[in-house]
Amino acid sequence: MVKGGSGMGRSVRPQSYFLRSFGCQMNEHDTERIAGLLEEMGIGPAASPESADLLVYNTCSIREKADSRLAGHLSYAARLKRDRPSMLVVVAGCLAQSRRDEFFADFPCVDVLVGPQSLHELPGLLEQRLADGAGVGAYAEETTRWSADLPRVRVDGPCAWVQIVAGCTNFCTYCIVPHVRGPEASRPATDIMAEVEGLAAEGVREITLLGQNVNAYGKEPGFQGGETFAGLLRSACAVDGIERVRFMTSHPKDVSEELIQVLAERNQVCEHVHLPAQSGNDRILAAMNRTYDRAGYVGLVRRLRSAVPDLVLTTDLIVGFPGETEEEFQDTLSLVEECRFDSAFTFIYSPRRGTAAAALPGRLPEGAGEERMARLVDVVQRLGMEHNQAMVGQTVEVLVERASRHAAGEVMGRTRGHKPVNFPSAAAPGDLVQVRLLEATSTSFRGQEA
Repeated sequence: MVKGGSGMGRSVRPQSYFLRSFGCQMNEHDTERIAGLLEEMGIGPAASPESADLLVYNTCSIREKADSRLAGHLSYAARLKRDRPSMLVVVAGCLAQSRRDEFFADFPCVDVLVGPQSLHELPGLLEQRLADGAGVGAYAEETTRWSADLPRVRVDGPCAWVQIVAGCTNFCTYCIVPHVRGPEASRPATDIMAEVEGLAAEGVREITLLGQNVNAYGKEPGFQGGETFAGLLRSACAVDGIERVRFMTSHPKDVSEELIQVLAERNQVCEHVHLPAQSGNDRILAAMNRTYDRAGYVGLVRRLRSAVPDLVLTTDLIVGFPGETEEEFQDTLSLVEECRFDSAFTFIYSPRRGTAAAALPGRLPEGAGEERMARLVDVVQRLGMEHNQAMVGQTVEVLVERASRHAAGEVMGRTRGHKPVNFPSAAAPGDLVQVRLLEATSTSFRGQEA
């Protein structure tokens, strides 16, 4: 536990919290655990920041945009706190870890900082802040206690996250994650399966096995178990009540033939793989330390599509990596055409302090990244539309997740390929419904019950 900042004086014990999360699926998972810790302390949820005694921001440091969004929220928090000095502000997650040395000075409204591997310390940090009035923080460098073992307040619905791996050991040169979440660590399979069985007993029908690199499960030195990632997927399929099994995210270098075989089997593992490519150019891939080349990535995609003909393939792509030329960017466009991704998360390169790429020369001039991004998005959306238009008229299985936000009397669910479908229905969340697809956009469908 590390003290910092000048503090704002002793505070009244909070009775309500407002929690906002930024970033990846792991942050969403950790946010559920933060809420669980707070409610175990007797602090209940508030409907808005204005009505809360405690504001909690679970942060991401992957992109500069996330930093800017947080700064805006903290500016608003500071204004609220001027009117209500007893209000407390907590910043959790990756940005709290990566900027811990100057955070209290930059944002004096913040009372508590807690890194992603130290979430279990949050109750003690709050008690310490209440006791002596000084800003306080905790920043473990590696996994010593799993956030998955903490109490949880889960969003209502038939789908749930299950953490299986923490941290990352790949050190891609653009990425801050290994620096803030520590090295890869695999959670014991007995704990994972106990959580899956508990979720199934609660009515969950779809689980997503979660980690920065799930298919590195069990590969780190010193792992005490004998399970592989593919074996873990098979075990999850054997749990009564679990209708679908997904996983996020995969590094191409760790996709095994056993995993491909599991995807090809008739089981609950969905025919969807998120496989970050980042670039289609070999020089850029090497500069990113991605440890594969374009030919290797394309070969893996071909093996996946051969084993799983109806595979839905999604990816991550970065434009404007330092030194990227127009010709090298064209290689990324051609990779998208060659692999025919269903969709992609696209990003303009953002330097992260402490990463190797931050020191590289050759940043694009202002506006060039946006221009390349626009061209990339055009290609991705065109291919997404082509994929989805080809599915119109088909009848597919949809797992209902919630009421539709588009129209009264409609529900929203997803195909096994994770594509959203809105359709009129009285089906409840968790129901599996056969739906005929009637209309498509580049990302979603409208349908009717078959």
